[in-house]
Amino acid sequence: MVTAVELLSLLLVSALWGCTNPFLKRGTEGIEHVRHSSRVSQLLAEGKFLLLNLKYLIPFLLNQSGSLVYYYTLSTTELSLAVPVANSLTFLCTLFTGKLLGEEFGGKQAVAGMFLTMAGIGLCVLSSIEDTKTEMQADMRI
Repeated sequence: MVTAVELLSLLLVSALWGCTNPFLKRGTEGIEHVRHSSRVSQLLAEGKFLLLNLKYLIPFLLNQSGSLVYYYTLSTTELSLAVPVANSLTFLCTLFTGKLLGEEFGGKQAVAGMFLTMAGIGLCVLSSIEDTKTEMQADMRI
């Protein structure tokens, strides 16, 4: 059965992943100006740029904390529910956060996609709830 804690965990994962994506994108601005002669020194310089850049580092750490919550949630929730819900809601959180930061939204097609995504998530949750009810009824008969 899908519990409120599991659903809230999936919402938290989606918010941590989705809301940090636009900030991660902004935090990497300027990395294209980092230039070094060899591939190794280029890689090290880019790593230093990112690790010393709080505009990147803070969203990155929040994003990774979402991954920790996600892996914990996977241990308690059905994969057929957790994966599509977390990934779909992440997409929606990314769109909304990007819009709040002034990024392009995508127009009518993006809005239609959001409604279809929400409908799909609703169907996944309802299906999970119905499966649980059926299992409980079968257990009661035994």
